[in-house]
Amino acid sequence: MRKKKSSSILRKFLLFNLLVFSVLGLFTILYLKAVQPNLVKQRTANHILVIKNTTDHLNRLNVKFDATGIKTFLLSTRFLFQSLDRVQFYSVSGEIIGDTNILDLDQGVFSKTDSIIQESINGIPSINNKKIKISKNKDEIQKKILIKDNILNKSLIAPIVLESKINNNFFVSTLSQVQSRERKIGYIIVTEEANDILFAVEERKNFIIRTVLAVALVILIFSLFLNKYILKPIGFLVMFTEAIKAKSEKPLSIGKLFIRKDEIGKLTKSIDEMTTELQKRANRAETFSTDLAHEIRNPLASLKGASELLDKIEKENEREKLLKIINHDVERIERLITDYSQMLKDEASLSREKMKKIDLDKIIINVVEEFTNNLNNQNKKIAINISKNTNSRECFVIGIETRLEQVVANLLDNSISFSKEGDLIKIEINEIGSNYVILVKDEGPGFAETPTNKIFKRFYSNRPTKFGEHSGLGLNIVKNIVELHKGKISASNRILSKGAQIEVLLPRVS
Repeated sequence: MRKKKSSSILRKFLLFNLLVFSVLGLFTILYLKAVQPNLVKQRTANHILVIKNTTDHLNRLNVKFDATGIKTFLLSTRFLFQSLDRVQFYSVSGEIIGDTNILDLDQGVFSKTDSIIQESINGIPSINNKKIKISKNKDEIQKKILIKDNILNKSLIAPIVLESKINNNFFVSTLSQVQSRERKIGYIIVTEEANDILFAVEERKNFIIRTVLAVALVILIFSLFLNKYILKPIGFLVMFTEAIKAKSEKPLSIGKLFIRKDEIGKLTKSIDEMTTELQKRANRAETFSTDLAHEIRNPLASLKGASELLDKIEKENEREKLLKIINHDVERIERLITDYSQMLKDEASLSREKMKKIDLDKIIINVVEEFTNNLNNQNKKIAINISKNTNSRECFVIGIETRLEQVVANLLDNSISFSKEGDLIKIEINEIGSNYVILVKDEGPGFAETPTNKIFKRFYSNRPTKFGEHSGLGLNIVKNIVELHKGKISASNRILSKGAQIEVLLPRVS
């Protein structure tokens, strides 16, 4: 099966924006197509109102719907048409019988050789027989033909809207029939220059184009920012993790991303810390397995040799010595396997358990009480004393309570194993700077190792008399737990008296 090619976030982001732009573009086109008809419809509504008012006046005044009656009506009611460009009256046969152009004597644009009616001083109309030049404008002629065609060929149940361009000007005309006593007597057409409608449509179109360009520019800038400051670093981290997964000998360096203080920087640090920790765990597991195999090999060799000699030796006392060696080696192997298993469980649980604020003083007191009871039950005369030298009543640290109890318990167990009857073990809690220092002192023989920190190595043990009772993992476990709590541990011999001391330093919290 062919593996599906993954798509980058940037590509998905751009495709999503393209889809959104396409949908918005479709709605924009539909909107722009609807703008002009809506504006024309609003203008036509005003025309229909004018036609209705004019028809009412004609019927109320009983004006005869012919050339003479309409001209007289226009001159006497010119105030009705002051806000309009032109109102024309047509007969049933489609011939023009009236025109508001007679109101301002401006008929140079229109194609009709009409006599102009002028009103004299005494109010009696007089006829000016001056002929007007016939317009040669092709658009005007076509408009007249269209009007006549609509009058003759259509029933005009509803008003008709006509849009035309004359001399580069946009006109909206509304043609409606005139009825008197439910009988059609003619037609009225209201014409109005509507260049503002074209301007409004053009303005909306320009605004939308400017908005689209601005949004596209913003998206482009954001896409560049997204790609440079977010997607590329994430891709670099993906390559880094893949290089680690592939066990590359020269993994990519992500140090340049550490300087960032944002989420990418925090993610980089988390990945680096997690990778480092995983590598440490892998190295520890590998080293530990090697050390364990080496440690088990020694008692196994001794066990094998003792078992081979057991059948050849007849003396009872020598056979008992061999049996003790065999028993000792078995205990040693059992201890190694048990401690190894426990150590693996501890490391796994440490990664899952959460740290919290705990009182170090209470932990030490509880562990000491438990050890004291055990010593009393075993009739051992070893005393444990606690002294505290801190400014605060409580000694708070951030940690895992059970693990810190394990630290104190292992240190006490180590001191008790080197102590004899009547010895005193001291535990001191001191406050130095921003840290608490725990000192565990005993009166045993002290450390013969040089350097003394050798005792924290895995499987190290300097107890030949009790070889089978100790695996050499106790102090190594203590060291790992202390370092997990961002602390330090060290070992030294006491200066003013015999014995050894182990110092544990843990960060203090208020």
